[in-house]
Amino acid sequence: MRIVQIGTGGWGKNHTRILSQLGVLVAVCDTDSEKSKEYGEKYSVNHYETLDKLLNSEDFDGAFVVTPTSTHTKIAEKLLEAKKHVFVEKPMTYKSEEGEKLAKLAEKNKVILTCGYIERFNPAVDVVKKMVKEKKFGDLVMLEFHRENRMPLHIKDVGIIYDTSVHDIDTANWLFDDMPHVVFARAGKIKHEHEDFTSIMLGYKNDRVAIISSNWITPKKLRKFNAVCTDAIISSDFITQEIIVEKDDETQTVQNEKQEPLLLEIQSFLGAIEGKNEQVVKSQEAVNVTKIAEAALLSSQKGIPIYLDLK
Repeated sequence: MRIVQIGTGGWGKNHTRILSQLGVLVAVCDTDSEKSKEYGEKYSVNHYETLDKLLNSEDFDGAFVVTPTSTHTKIAEKLLEAKKHVFVEKPMTYKSEEGEKLAKLAEKNKVILTCGYIERFNPAVDVVKKMVKEKKFGDLVMLEFHRENRMPLHIKDVGIIYDTSVHDIDTANWLFDDMPHVVFARAGKIKHEHEDFTSIMLGYKNDRVAIISSNWITPKKLRKFNAVCTDAIISSDFITQEIIVEKDDETQTVQNEKQEPLLLEIQSFLGAIEGKNEQVVKSQEAVNVTKIAEAALLSSQKGIPIYLDLK
């Protein structure tokens, strides 16, 4: 297995570390020549400043695109045209129509295109998903997500909805095993060029609802969610991966082995390339998350609910 990585800044340094640990990293590419050289030397792999040079020089199976959102489409398109398997960090594209185009290209060239919705690989989410699927505590009727943190300095081209809320949009779709038909959102900005706080309501069939609250104002890092079922409330922390189930007068803590979601996500992508496991995040699901994020932004600007018909 030979894997290359495009973009090494910010979150990307973690992908490089894991890909190197797994022994599959063969090259890195970054428009910042110093960064490219630094990571190339650190992990003893070839380094490039342009994607064209990399494509002309390297023989590889798949690529990780860990660059600013605005650059995803152009980079992923070139890689898919070269018939390479592609993992794009979230959100897949800035515009949903660009994502649709990439999904069609991947299908045509019979390669995998996936997106970094990492919480699907969080062991806590996996346990809650199983509980919901088995209806262990009745039907899932409501989801509540809270994500708070200081503003990330490396995120310049998008606001909190595209950078942060998308994680919870995807997790809500995953846990409900459905797509919302209505989106209502409020958002504003205090310190960022784009929106830095938001509350989003997603309406699913049978009156099920997900409420997503995200902000870049709070100094403390918080990532929690509640799954409200007919017979219990399941609370979990994305960071500690702890799960608490409360029903009537009884509270129980579900012991869970803590694992690094990014490692599990990368292993899953490599396994899908080799045909060892199913592709978890399908390209169309990632496109739908972008459509929901677009609807949330539009709703917050217009002050009205936006109705969707997602496949």
